[in-house]
Amino acid sequence: MMLARIVLCIVMATAMPASAKAESVLPHAAGSLRGALNEVAAAFEAAAGARVQTKFGPSGLLKDEIAGGAKAEVFASANMEHARALAQAKRSGPVVLFARNKLCALVRPGIAIAPATLLDRLLDPHVKLGTSTPRADPSGDYAWEVFRKADKIKAGSFAALDKKALQLTGGPASPPPPAGRTPYGALVAEGKADIFLTYCTNALVAQRENAGQQLVALPEELSVGTDYGLTVVADASPSAYRLAMFILSDAGQRILTKHGFEAPALPE
Repeated sequence: MMLARIVLCIVMATAMPASAKAESVLPHAAGSLRGALNEVAAAFEAAAGARVQTKFGPSGLLKDEIAGGAKAEVFASANMEHARALAQAKRSGPVVLFARNKLCALVRPGIAIAPATLLDRLLDPHVKLGTSTPRADPSGDYAWEVFRKADKIKAGSFAALDKKALQLTGGPASPPPPAGRTPYGALVAEGKADIFLTYCTNALVAQRENAGQQLVALPEELSVGTDYGLTVVADASPSAYRLAMFILSDAGQRILTKHGFEAPALPE
């Protein structure tokens, strides 16, 4: 990780003209990064004097937009694969792991649940299970990874969970969340899902927005870790490279940890 970080910083440094003026930066970032990257952007603006205009959304859809020519300069994906796809297509530079997350269960009030009983609750035909949309949003792909792990514990679990899972967000036609709220907590509050598999950072925000909703950690045998990839899009401005370096800096990484992410670029 440290070697990759050094290589990326060298690439960024050599790409930046010494006389470049501060410019507006256009990052595209996973929706789960909204709170953390908004704070990172504010700190970067204060330090560098450059304006940041961030677009948030499902990483798969953002990747497709960038590949199709949409104006973006930095891509912060909730998985490594979407960022690597841009790099392999020569649409961006190197990809670096810059944050880690985990999947958790966000549970409506009134359901008796613990990590040890989570799989039974997920399989209960009376329990509505919400997920994001696979391929469009890595959160959905990670949920299906949970389903595959469940099948190793109890045969037939994958087929049952694959059939019952409600893909409620993260897709091209998914409705937007209410203003100022995360979609996951809102969907649980509206009764669209009893249990929603989402990032632990999202579940923490949803808890703050919706009193009584429960955050349940996945047991070790179902646990799924999530790696976030950062890349700078081809022909990006010098300020975009500086923003990427700021995200990888101690200051940027500490902001990520403040919002519940693991920050692999922080010195041990």
